[in-house]
Amino acid sequence: MPSSELFDHQPQEYRDGVLPLEVTARVAVEQSSTLPWERYMGRRGHIIGMKTFGASAPLKERQKKFGFEPDRMVAVAKNLLRGR
Repeated sequence: MPSSELFDHQPQEYRDGVLPLEVTARVAVEQSSTLPWERYMGRRGHIIGMKTFGASAPLKERQKKFGFEPDRMVAVAKNLLRGR
C-alpha cells in the first residue's frame, strides 16, 4: 500500500476488496515505522518492521536484525496460515 492516508479515504467497499475481512492471516513488511500498519493487521496479523528509530548499521545487518530476510518472512506467513 503506497499511502495509508489515501487508502483510508477510499470507499469502504474498495478497502474491503483490498483487505477482505475474512482474510485474517495478514503480514505487513515495512522497513520504516510500523505504526500505520497496526490498524490493518487485525488480531492475527503480524508486522515485520522496525519498532525503534535511528538504527545504524550496514543494510544486510539491519535486514537480519529486523527480520527482513526472505526466509524469515516466509516463516512468519506459514506460521500464520497454520494458526500459530
